[in-house]
Formats: sequence, C-alpha cells, structure tokens
Amino acid sequence: MTDVIPHGTSEPHDGAWLLHYELRLSHPQERVWAAVATPDGLYGWLCAADVLEPRLGGAVTLRWLNAGPEGVHSGHVTAWDVLRVAEYTVDLHGRIRFHLEPAGPSATVLRFTNEFPGDDALRLDCLAGWHDHFTYLVEALSGRPKDWSTWSSGRWQSLRDEYAGL
Repeated sequence: MTDVIPHGTSEPHDGAWLLHYELRLSHPQERVWAAVATPDGLYGWLCAADVLEPRLGGAVTLRWLNAGPEGVHSGHVTAWDVLRVAEYTVDLHGRIRFHLEPAGPSATVLRFTNEFPGDDALRLDCLAGWHDHFTYLVEALSGRPKDWSTWSSGRWQSLRDEYAGL
C-alpha cells in the first residue's frame, strides 16, 4: 500500500463534470473516516467545517482556509454511512463524495468523486485543487496536519499546468 497521489480523471456528465480519484492509503479505515467526516479531521487537510451535522440531510458549511471570504460554501449531507460514505453537496463545489473501503487491517482505499457544473478552466482548477489537498490528507494522516498560514498557490499552479498538459 502506498500513499502516492495518482492523477485524477474527469469526464463530462449531463452538463457537469465528474472528477474521480482513487487513493490507496496506509491507514486504517477509522482514521481515514475521521479525516473526511469530522470537523477536526477536515481542518487538517481540506477546510474548516463550520457546520457539520453528521447525518443524512444534515447541514454543512465548509470554509476553505486557502480561499478567503469567497471560500465559504454551504449545503447538506447527501449521503452518510458511517465508516463508508460521507457525501456533501454544497454551492460552487457541488457533490463531494468520499467512499472508503478496507484494504487490509491497516489500509484503506478512498474513492473520491466531485460532481459540479462549470467550464474547462474550473475543471482544471478543481483537478489541481483536489490533488493538492489529497497530498495534505496523506500528511495529516501521518500526524502532520496542514499549517494553513504557509499555504501558497505555487504547488497548485504547477499541478494545474500538469493537468492542462494531460
């Protein structure tokens, strides 16, 4: 099991984009679940969950810590199966789905889908953004949560250029 972040894929779907990533993480499912489905876990690699009601239909407000005031997005929990599926549908970012599967006693496969309307430029922005955040996820799972005061757009821009060239 490796914690390498493979390139995500994208496909058009009913006027929207579907982005997919599959990560093989060398951490138990419970630990990965905590990272994708709890406010403390999300803060270490993705965003602040200012509101997260952990149930189907629950309210959610996610605040991206690298985006300023325009980075606050609200919506609802649209799928919730403890230790398996956490899905949030929020304005701008659309449907964000984390599907976890055990891959042995101390490893997890994370299948990620993001569905959102937008143009090709937004598709590239999101592919690069998720890739960058998944790098932070691996670090957070290893005990090194992201220090958001050190974030810069350099790595994101490099990833965006890489995705544009694929």
